[in-house]
Amino acid sequence: MRAETQNFVEEIRKSIALLAQRLDYETAPHRLEEFNARVEDPNLWDDPAAAQKLMRERQMLVDALGTHDGLKQELEDNIELIELGEMEDDAEVVAEAEAAIAALVEKAAEKELEALLDGEADSNDTFLEINSGAGGTESCDWASMLARMYIRWAEKKGYKVELQSETAGEEAGIKSAAYKISGHNAYGWLKSESGVHRLVRISPYDSAAKRHTSFSSVWVYPVVDDNIEIEVNPADIRIDTYRSSGAGGQHVNTTDSAVRITHNPTGIVVTSSEKSQHQNRDIAMKALKSRLYQLELDRRNADINAAHEAKGDAGWGNQIRSYVLQPYQMVKDLRTNHETSDTKGVLDGDLDPFMAATLAMDVAGKSRAEAQADD
Repeated sequence: MRAETQNFVEEIRKSIALLAQRLDYETAPHRLEEFNARVEDPNLWDDPAAAQKLMRERQMLVDALGTHDGLKQELEDNIELIELGEMEDDAEVVAEAEAAIAALVEKAAEKELEALLDGEADSNDTFLEINSGAGGTESCDWASMLARMYIRWAEKKGYKVELQSETAGEEAGIKSAAYKISGHNAYGWLKSESGVHRLVRISPYDSAAKRHTSFSSVWVYPVVDDNIEIEVNPADIRIDTYRSSGAGGQHVNTTDSAVRITHNPTGIVVTSSEKSQHQNRDIAMKALKSRLYQLELDRRNADINAAHEAKGDAGWGNQIRSYVLQPYQMVKDLRTNHETSDTKGVLDGDLDPFMAATLAMDVAGKSRAEAQADD
């Protein structure tokens, strides 16, 4: 086996070992047997919420076991093919197996990172809000570019994207937009995107073709599961209805169907502008509960709380990532120093390396904190 392939094999085995450690592989089969026994209980669905939670936990364990065992089997199968090809002097078989192992490195690394998404709400669907900041029309256009970037990223992940509300810019782009992104680990991946994003480019709206700097903020918070109880005191909220501005023609609402809910104690404001006022109330209330739940997560997690406090206004000094299109091409995350010159790829949704770097940094920080606590 070539030295490069041997190095790939070692990397994959390290990833598999970390997956096993995260999964607590030795006890996993016994835990699965317990889940299966509880699933067969005829009284399970007497409590639908508890039953759904059990089924989700069981499926997560099944998926984790399948990922670990699948990677391990795929690696061993290709190692055997290489050994067989070398014994029979079949260069084509060896080359195919080595190529499969090279591809498996990236897959194993991705699964290793996904296994680190074990926060309380990491597996949940997520809400994503984008707001234009300092820069006027430029920032509104930048906000629309960010929206496109995240929609492209979600589509590549196979996630479902639903527009919750949108306010158009006066001349171009959007002032704000809110989306619901549905898919396994949607919140876990996107949570690192909360913060101010800075764009530097030659403005398409400037006849003098001068370079402009624009800012937009992104806020990500999890969709609250049905089994998570969030109580909202009716006396603490104000519900307003208004006529939503649409794209024109058949999309213009003719009644005051859009809903805005303001939570007075926290100042949180959520909106929804679908066609049905009843539907809008339901969507907005779910969004409010999710925002309140995020506040609770912030209180529990000092790292996340510090990140939100540091986000600040969408302007100078508060950005987490810079996207420079002129005079050179670069996207750089200011937290991890991860960077790339492939600005087109990033704006087309190639965000996984940035998210992975932030996730790895957060995990490392938590591990150091835990080690210090043990000391």
